[in-house]
Amino acid sequence: MQTTRLALAAAAALGLLLATGCTTDTPTEPAEEDASTAESGDEWFVQAEYDEQLAQRDIEPEGDPDTPWLQAIEPEWVDTSQFAREGGDATVCFSNASVSNPWRVTGWITMQEQVKVLQEAGEIGEFRTSDAGDDDDRQISDIQAFVDSGECDALIISPSTTATLTPAVETACASGIPVIVFDRGVNTDCATTFIHPIGGYAYGADAAEFLVDNLEPGSTVLALRILPGVDVLEHRWAAAQEIFGDADLEILGNEFTGGDAAEIKNIVTQYLQRGDVDGIWMDAGDGAVAAIEAFEDAGKPYPVMAGEDELSFLRKWQETGMTAIAPVYSNFQWRTPVLAATMILKGEQVPSEWVLPQEPITEADLDDYLERNADMPSLHYAKFGGEDLPGFPDAWRDR
Repeated sequence: MQTTRLALAAAAALGLLLATGCTTDTPTEPAEEDASTAESGDEWFVQAEYDEQLAQRDIEPEGDPDTPWLQAIEPEWVDTSQFAREGGDATVCFSNASVSNPWRVTGWITMQEQVKVLQEAGEIGEFRTSDAGDDDDRQISDIQAFVDSGECDALIISPSTTATLTPAVETACASGIPVIVFDRGVNTDCATTFIHPIGGYAYGADAAEFLVDNLEPGSTVLALRILPGVDVLEHRWAAAQEIFGDADLEILGNEFTGGDAAEIKNIVTQYLQRGDVDGIWMDAGDGAVAAIEAFEDAGKPYPVMAGEDELSFLRKWQETGMTAIAPVYSNFQWRTPVLAATMILKGEQVPSEWVLPQEPITEADLDDYLERNADMPSLHYAKFGGEDLPGFPDAWRDR
């Protein structure tokens, strides 16, 4: 546990994405970037939520640690008896933002394998899905179609963006069926349950604290971001700005990459041409290897790195011996919504906000997670939580 994390957790206890056009061919100058990011951080930063998430990192979740997708941190239980129904033929519908990145592909496979288990056990019947391809308008239409059909006994929604999808979620809630929101949030609490790991503030703080604790004062840091306008991503950067603001580090800039490996490598290369880059902070780790390769191509020392639990990064980390951490936005959360649907349709209590554990992978457990996932492809996520499902390992390995 890093010293910065302990200090911030103590303070918290006391106080208790979708255009990519923002990326340019030439990185913005630091002075211009600082001004714009300060404004963005203020827009998305909520002190109380930040304090809560940092404190939640050190709270023991309720439930069996062998099934972290069913654990919950400080749950407040909701009576769902009004949704109880007889039989296991319920139709569960799912409006997905997309499968446009490896994290979402891994999770989608996990969800489908969990659904198969529930169907074979007679817990649910038909599982209807839609994929919006990261298009807000399309997802709004998808949700409306599910509502208008009158055939969904429960509706799961993973929103593409936060504000734009809020009215569609509220419409679904008003239809009278249980609505389960997960992964990304919306600006309403009308859903029966909102399922997510601790959150973006915790993720961004884990990464930023590691850089602060492992870089010398005066070191330089480049932040690489994917998309604007998605709460969990904006919160990651807002948390990082809070921590970097109290540290003696020079933030060279932050750049939207669209998660594109070629763009990531191009941006890092351009910054390296200007001078040294001592640390890399990322709001999501797919593409982290491309950033590392830019250092190799330039003949520069490896940076202190915050990536993610994608196997390509974990393997590169082990291979190079670089100083790194893999923050985690628990991919096993894709099991929880369909399990929650079965609980709700039985009239069982669920947390109103279902907060799942979210622990980064550190150097101490890097080898263990790589051994567990030795046969998995590079784009797989180490904490996917599907090892006990019948489709393991083939469903994920043969994607």
